[in-house]
Amino acid sequence: MASNEDIMHAIGKLEGSLAGIHDSVAQIRKDVSDEKANAHESRAVVHKRLDDQAKQIAHLDTTVAITGGVDAQIREEIKALKETVNKNHDAVTPALDEWKRLKTLGVGISGLIALAGLTVGGTISYAGDGLVTWLRHWLKLN
Repeated sequence: MASNEDIMHAIGKLEGSLAGIHDSVAQIRKDVSDEKANAHESRAVVHKRLDDQAKQIAHLDTTVAITGGVDAQIREEIKALKETVNKNHDAVTPALDEWKRLKTLGVGISGLIALAGLTVGGTISYAGDGLVTWLRHWLKLN
């Protein structure tokens, strides 16, 4: 049989072991608490990022919708402008054709005037020699 001292000694060891276990449990509780806090912070960051992504996607959706509307409006305006330009072109085409015809006629008339001027100049030059000779003979300058 064990003596009182041995029992007390065993109880002391048991208390020491329990104190160590108690400290370990406290450390585990502290670690679990820290892990919970870290997990909470991590989830909060993830949720914040998800919220930011949702806002960006909503903004992009709005931007795409607005851009689509603007594109459609621009296409309609371009279509209307093309129709106006075609109508104006059809209205102005006869006047442009007439202007081209008049321009061509003007160039032809200018050519005829130049040709007549050259002919008259050549005739005067040719006749000028004969005229000078006739004037000298008539004035008796020879």
